[in-house]
Amino acid sequence: SSPTARSKSMVMGEASRGSCQPTSPSLQEGVLKAGWLKKQRSIMKNWQLRWFVLRADHLYFYKDEEETKPQGCISLKGSQVNELTANPEEPGRHLFEIVPAGEKDKAAMSHESFLLMANSQSDMDDWVKAIRRVIWAPFGGGIFGQRLEDTIQYERKFGPRLAPLLVEQCVDFIREQGLDEEGLFRMPGQANLVKELQEAFDCGDKPQFDSNTDVHTVASLLKLYLRELPEPVVPFFWLFLHPC
Repeated sequence: SSPTARSKSMVMGEASRGSCQPTSPSLQEGVLKAGWLKKQRSIMKNWQLRWFVLRADHLYFYKDEEETKPQGCISLKGSQVNELTANPEEPGRHLFEIVPAGEKDKAAMSHESFLLMANSQSDMDDWVKAIRRVIWAPFGGGIFGQRLEDTIQYERKFGPRLAPLLVEQCVDFIREQGLDEEGLFRMPGQANLVKELQEAFDCGDKPQFDSNTDVHTVASLLKLYLRELPEPVVPFFWLFLHPC
């Protein structure tokens, strides 16, 4: 179906109030991300602007930033988050959905899906990545934007490791296939494939590269991972002491 039909048929069901955890004394405690999003109401299908707060494995929404009691929340455990394809006829509609656990194998138009709208493409990307980290972190995913120490700590459960598997895999492939490649780390890779590989690693998969894989794509994936680290490989403090 078209993105328009998909977005019109998918409505934002009201999240269960009873499943919300009590709010903490400090509204900022444990907050992973917060910001304004629009959610679609289940009956009227109109959009409501709400303040969303991502905390632990729940996404809470409030009437405004000052509210202490959430209007509702969405449990993210076992859920799936998807960006919806942009419709050229409706610019400015940056839509993504959260499919609750137990609904992923049902019809794509399930009324249990939660439809949300961000203000911009970059804002939507940030929300999707943050939510995806929460969903997949227990399975070793969500590594883009995750602290290096957290990724290493998880992967050490499966054996000694000095760097994330993604880094080792990219570096090994570049050493084997790309040392004689002109413009390495300068020429961009295939954007769609970089995004697919990023999403695969973020979902806890470990995709393999073969002889048909473009080395510039692998280099771009490695650069993207390093760029999204909360703290750079060369720490801020070291850069302060030794400015370029």
